[in-house]
Amino acid sequence: MDDASAAMVVDARGIVTGWSEGARRLTGHPAEEAVGRAVRALLAEDTPSGTAPLLSGPVTLRHRDGRPVPARLTVRPLLDARGAPTGHLITAEPPDAARTPLAAWAFQQASLAISVVGPDLRYLLVNDTACRLLGESQENLVGRSCLDTMEDDEYTRGLDRHLRRVTGTGEPLQYEVYAQAPSQPRPRTWNMEMWPVAGPSGEPLGAALAAFDTTEQHRARQRLALLNEAATAIGTTLDVVRTAEELVALMVPAVADFAAVDLHDWVLGADEPPVRPDTGVVLRRVAHGSAAEGSPEAVVRLGQTDVYPPFSPPARALRECRAVLARAGEPDFDRWMTVRGVPAHVADVHSLLAVPLRARGVVLGVAVAVRNLHPEGYADDDTALAEELASRAAVCVDNARRFARERATALALQHSLLPRGLPGQAAVEVAHRYLPSASAAGIGGDWFDVIPLSGSRVALVVGDVVGHGIPSTATMGRLCTAVRTLADVDLPPDELLTHLDDLVIHLAADDREDVGELGSTCLYAVYDPVSRRLTVAAAGHPAPALLLPDGTCRLIHVNAGPPLGVGGLPFEATELQLPEGAVVALYTDGLIEGRDRDIDRATEALCRALAAPADSLESLCDGVLKDVLPEEPGDDVALLLARTRALGADQVATRDVLPDPEEVAAAREWAGERLAAWGLDEIAFVTELVVSELVTNAIRYGVPPIRLRLIRDRTLICEVADASSTSPHLRRAHAYDEGGRGLLLVAQLTQRWGSRQTDGGKTIWAEQPLPQP
Repeated sequence: MDDASAAMVVDARGIVTGWSEGARRLTGHPAEEAVGRAVRALLAEDTPSGTAPLLSGPVTLRHRDGRPVPARLTVRPLLDARGAPTGHLITAEPPDAARTPLAAWAFQQASLAISVVGPDLRYLLVNDTACRLLGESQENLVGRSCLDTMEDDEYTRGLDRHLRRVTGTGEPLQYEVYAQAPSQPRPRTWNMEMWPVAGPSGEPLGAALAAFDTTEQHRARQRLALLNEAATAIGTTLDVVRTAEELVALMVPAVADFAAVDLHDWVLGADEPPVRPDTGVVLRRVAHGSAAEGSPEAVVRLGQTDVYPPFSPPARALRECRAVLARAGEPDFDRWMTVRGVPAHVADVHSLLAVPLRARGVVLGVAVAVRNLHPEGYADDDTALAEELASRAAVCVDNARRFARERATALALQHSLLPRGLPGQAAVEVAHRYLPSASAAGIGGDWFDVIPLSGSRVALVVGDVVGHGIPSTATMGRLCTAVRTLADVDLPPDELLTHLDDLVIHLAADDREDVGELGSTCLYAVYDPVSRRLTVAAAGHPAPALLLPDGTCRLIHVNAGPPLGVGGLPFEATELQLPEGAVVALYTDGLIEGRDRDIDRATEALCRALAAPADSLESLCDGVLKDVLPEEPGDDVALLLARTRALGADQVATRDVLPDPEEVAAAREWAGERLAAWGLDEIAFVTELVVSELVTNAIRYGVPPIRLRLIRDRTLICEVADASSTSPHLRRAHAYDEGGRGLLLVAQLTQRWGSRQTDGGKTIWAEQPLPQP
């Protein structure tokens, strides 16, 4: 700039002796006016004095027309031949002139790639960083179109579009792009910023472009996003294999071109982890995936096992419990690739990461990540990312393994408690189904039972314990055993549930648990094939459904009562007469209830399914489950179907007995005649002895009326009922006792015997096996 050449020479006294043309243009004073004057007379304000007439720095000069002129002075001494000062050379510049070279230097030396283009997108200015990235010198770039220096690709077309938008609209623009600079071997992430450049009067001159390499920041964001995705994408189910597949899906192609997960066999089963072997490791491939179609890098098929030699990266990762990074060219890596028998892939696979899947101090397997398509090899930050992903996946795999083990244990325990083969009896024909839940909550406490009772009657039981898992199954076992014990006492349904309710309260008190957590629902029904009466009582359980022979189906109205464990509230029994061939359906709430299900609609669907034609009771069971249940039930389901039978008049004989000892002989004779009519003469002698003893006891110790009944079912049943509520019991008779041997004789002569309380007293019964045909 011309103004930058303003200079003057002053002597030792401070008198101007020389004056340049630039000084004239700056101050307006010609040389003839300035020379001979004191230099301080040119100032518009006083300045500190010193050895020099003026000091270097900012000053304000007075123009010839009187206006102030800011300037920056640089004062240099003038020396003679002997080094003595003879005067000073003073140069004056505008205040911002000193900053102009500094701004130019900052532009040229900036670490960002900065360039300025005109409206025609030709380079006007290019700094050193941009030159290095473009691989050209500044002389070769200035004047050329910025599009000519790059390949014709999507990035170049986008750059052209964005620059024209900035120059056309005058609005700045910022965006991120993944592209490869001409001088770089691989693409990188760039933060591009463009803004319009205008002149002093606001006229558009072009646009400026700055590119900042944000590859590392972009990768960090990608890693963080991947970890956030892993929190929701891995472990969506409690399934070991599915969890491994989710890890592979997350790693490919974000982290690896090929990834695989290999697990120990015991992880897939219910066994405890064995002692780790010292030599080769045998693992089973459970999941793998590739960025290339068909997973060409896979040497091991899904489900197969593979042996990893001790020097291989996966074996080292398992042994050292840390991630192992291996690259092509390393002896162990090349040796392992050759041992695997894939020499065609050795040149392709250039980098590998083996990360142990370790959770709660136990190594479950290994995840292997391979790069053969991505040009960049793995680095330390990739290792940290893979370890974090593997750690999260390992916890999910271990949770799935523990869930599968607990579920298998609970299911085995439950199957051991549920009836496998229902006992043969003539009262009902039964079919049943039990479907364990596959939900994350685990196996529930649903159970059912069919219990033969005296007098050819049968008890039908179904229940559901609150909760899931092994504790629920254990509680189910205790309740199931308690119901069988109480049923053996032959209690009425409502009384049995009262005793069962007390038991649950005691269990809760003994276990120091909340009663509600140990509670249960239960339905207990007794069917008598002689009277064809069904007696039902429920404790918080859904009402059973009844399908009549004419095809109509309805729910049996039952007072549900409180669940077991509440205590203090009564249970009520419901009685109804059933025709032969009616089907009673008992079930747990998992059949009709669910998070998104309407109970009324599900109940209607149950009645329709029961009324549908079926070849057998077994087929009807399958049809009910198919029509009523959703595809994925959220709870256990127990279903028990019972088709009623009836004992005809030719199978039951009844006789009233007078309270007279002479009636014993008549009762014995009557029993012999009935057996002869039934063709059971072979057991007549034993039966007459049993009838004699039971009738004698009833006459001697009982209360009239007394009734004798014989039932010919799968066994011969002899019953004697009276109005007394006192139950008999066996006792040991001494040698000289005249009585006390009757019931002992009955117990020895019959298959089993017992007594039950009735509304009108008690009934003593004894069963004998029928003779083999």
